[in-house]
Parts: sequence; C-alpha cells; structure tokens
Amino acid sequence: MANSSRGGAVRKGKKGPTKGSGGKGRRALEGKGPTPKAEDRVYHKAYKSDEDRRREQQRQQSRRRKKEAGADLVAGRNSVVEALREGVPATALYVSPRADSDERVREAIALAADRGIAMLEAGKQDLDRLTDDAIHQGIALQVPPYEYAHPDDLLRLANQRYETPLLVALDGITDPRNLGAIVRSTAAFGGHGVIVTERRSASMTAAAWKTSAGAAARIPVAQVVNLVRSLQELKKQGVFVLGLDMGGDVSLPGLALADQPVCLVVGSEGKGLSRLAREACDQIVSIPIAASTESLNAGVAAAVSLYEIARSRGTGQELTAAQD
Repeated sequence: MANSSRGGAVRKGKKGPTKGSGGKGRRALEGKGPTPKAEDRVYHKAYKSDEDRRREQQRQQSRRRKKEAGADLVAGRNSVVEALREGVPATALYVSPRADSDERVREAIALAADRGIAMLEAGKQDLDRLTDDAIHQGIALQVPPYEYAHPDDLLRLANQRYETPLLVALDGITDPRNLGAIVRSTAAFGGHGVIVTERRSASMTAAAWKTSAGAAARIPVAQVVNLVRSLQELKKQGVFVLGLDMGGDVSLPGLALADQPVCLVVGSEGKGLSRLAREACDQIVSIPIAASTESLNAGVAAAVSLYEIARSRGTGQELTAAQD
C-alpha cells in the first residue's frame, strides 16, 4: 500500500526534475531507420516519380535523335583534311582566325575551294559550341544529313546492273567505323547495298563516311525501322538470308547459296546475332578460324564473307578492281 502513492521515475534535465512517462512514450523513443535518399523523399526537390523519369528519358532520346538527324561535324586538322581528300560530302568549312598558318589548314581550305564548299570564319567559342567541346584545333567540317535509301532500291540497283543481288544487313552494329568499313567492303566485292536500323545502330555519320573511303557515294545505305520484318520481306522477293555467326550450320568455304540472291546479316560487335534475327535467317554461316582466336571484328568478318561469295560467283572483274 505504501508503494501506491509513489510517483514515476524522475529525470533531471536543464529545466529541473521531471517525471518519467512510465513506458508510455516508448514508441516515440524508437528509431525510424536510416534516412531515405533525397530522390526517394516525395517532399524533396530531387524526388522524381516514375512518370517524371519516363518523360526525362523520352526527352533525352528525342535530343539524341535530333542530334543524329542533324548535320555532323568533323573536327581537327588531320580529320578534316582526310575527310576532304576522301570526298566526304560537306556544306561548310569553319576556320578560326589565324589558323591558316598551319599547312594542313591551308590544304583543307584549298580542297574546300576546289569543291565549292562554303568557308566561314568562327572563333574558338563558336567552334567549341558547334563541336560539343571537341578538340577542333581551329577547324571543323560540316557534313549534311545522309539521305537513306529503301531496301527495294538496293534490289532495283542489282536489276539495273543485270547482277545477282548481294546485300548486307547489320544487326546492332554500333561503331560507325565498322559501318564505314562494311560499306567499303560491300562496294569492293560487288555488293548492292547495306541495310541498317534506325535505333541501336550506327548511322552514316562523318566517321562512317571517312572509313568508307568514298564508297558511301557509290553504294546506297538503306535504313529500316524493323530489321526482322525487312528480312522477311526480302525472303518473299526470293532473297536468301544468311546469318554470319560462330557455330553456324554451314561453313563459309563452298557456300552452296553463294550464287543465289543473298542478304548477309552481320551481328553486333559483342553479342553477335540477336535471337529474332537469327530465327529469320535461312542459314547460319560460320567462318573457320584458328582455335586460339575467339572471334573476328564485325567489319573483318563481313569482308571475308563478301570476298568468298564474290569468289564463288566468279566475279573476277570486281575482284581485280578491288585489288587495284
């Protein structure tokens, strides 16, 4: 009975002794865990909902497509001179003041003047902005957007030449230098065009033009939305679709379908052929290589395959021209 009049525990603080809660405030004293990240807190300015993230991704993709669709720029003295030597189409040459003291810049100006390319003076800040802060060395060459063909145009070109169609389709090739090299090989071995996709694929930029060594001016490049659908359309028109991949059903030497209308599908640099593209192929062809070598570069593999097809067809004139 004596304990019934006893008060709760007393805690001494700055404001003097206070009575305890007797355990009633235990929940308030418990921790609430680690502080959430700023982007996960709804009330924070860094927070973005799933819808906001989706819209931001769409904006970035839109900016990327606009950049790819717009004019391309070759920056740097050596790159500009080489591009002009190879006949890369251009609409303007930007040169900073006093940059013509360099021999390469003078050559670029002379080449541009011979081709009737407009020459514009641009300061360092202007060139920094135009080239996205690339190392331009006071000179840049503007390349217009590439005009893509339609896959039917490639077959029409073969018919006009009274030749058996030989096309190359690229499945996820993202390096423009590989694209340019494949365009060059296609022209060298009697091909009639290259097919690329709009998304997740290299496009005909200045780098691709430069690597093609002028072949892009002679061989059309078609751009499609859906590669598998385009391959199926080609098959309906009598074209055999051959996928180039390791562990194929047939080996490249002595390819039985080489003398038929052919579309050679080359897979991406890392993953090779995609599943859907592989399923759309009539045959999967492999190149015999030494066991110590894992794989070939996509551009090299395409060149070897195109050479073998041209050799099987007996196109001696084309091979002689390629060697010359």
